[in-house]
Amino acid sequence: MIEPMTTSTPIRSPCPPGACICGRDPLLETPGADVRILFLTRQDEKRLLERLENLQSLTDLEHVQQLMYERLGIRVELLPSFNEVRTMRGIGIQIEELPGLCRKTRAAIPAAIRRSLEKRPQIAYELLNANDLLRDA
Repeated sequence: MIEPMTTSTPIRSPCPPGACICGRDPLLETPGADVRILFLTRQDEKRLLERLENLQSLTDLEHVQQLMYERLGIRVELLPSFNEVRTMRGIGIQIEELPGLCRKTRAAIPAAIRRSLEKRPQIAYELLNANDLLRDA
């Protein structure tokens, strides 16, 4: 008799106890929960961060944001400060709360995006223009 072949997609290994509050184990125990975020292994996370650090344009950034949401359930929102943007710190990068998302990953994604914006300021300018940079002029 031929047994059906089952392939198990690797999931992220657990953080050391007490080091993270991601909620990985309760997420795994919840039936019907969206566990896409757990498919982001540490190796995949490194590739994602490298990709975020080497963005080429605002369109590229938006494409990666869409892929992150579709594949992992991660929503990343970039909004310029309402008052004024003088540095890349004036651009707010928010990640929606997501059970299973490690706190280190939650901090590493915005840092990688900021590094990319610092390398290619034209992306930041495109983002500012897309958010009505000259709204009060």
